[in-house]
Amino acid sequence: MRRVDRWLLASHASALRHGSPLLVDLGFGAAPVTTVELFERVRALNPRARVTGLEIDPERVREASRAAREGLSFAHGGFEVPTAERPAVIRLFNVLRQYQEADVPEIWERLTSRLAPGGLVVEGTCDELGRRAAWVGLDASGPRTLTLATQLASLEAPSDLAERLPKALIHRNVPGERVHALFKAMDAEWAASTAVAPFGLRQRWRFMAARLKAAGWAVLDDDHRWRQGELTFAWEAVAP
Repeated sequence: MRRVDRWLLASHASALRHGSPLLVDLGFGAAPVTTVELFERVRALNPRARVTGLEIDPERVREASRAAREGLSFAHGGFEVPTAERPAVIRLFNVLRQYQEADVPEIWERLTSRLAPGGLVVEGTCDELGRRAAWVGLDASGPRTLTLATQLASLEAPSDLAERLPKALIHRNVPGERVHALFKAMDAEWAASTAVAPFGLRQRWRFMAARLKAAGWAVLDDDHRWRQGELTFAWEAVAP
């Protein structure tokens, strides 16, 4: 989860730096490790920020509550997000895998309806080691962005990331769909970047990203994020 937290705190720092924003980690799992890590990272940005971990399993909530402290709490809850106030951020990872694609729009709508004004939902998927991840950023109007993030040393081709697409896109990586066209374009630019390969994988990723942007793909971030092995696109570039 380090990758999504790093993106969140960099891309939305201005919104999280002020006041005492509430962030929700929805579906923290068997142990609250990711919730505690999010708390520690956002507290480094804003010492008044608060984090609540939500789980539908009461026993997991009881166990996680041992890690509670000032500004960090745990509660029973799911997509209704039963917090006393509207959160600035709702983050959920590897939660929608068990649902059908047809369920996703309603779940997204429920989550975004709970946001504070200007708030953000981050919904995505990552592997167990956090080497590869993909997530959708949503606001009150719906999905806005898709971010792909990877440990470059684990990558043979950009399309390796397709297996980590969020539920809304995982079954859309087929000919005729925009996300499939995106991965084809990424692989083509990756293959064309062999001239810079001797300078390392980071340079190769940056080269690919710059070429995609020049070719007209709706790349929203810049070289600073590309250096981190990230690439963010406008949702319209991949929407089913």
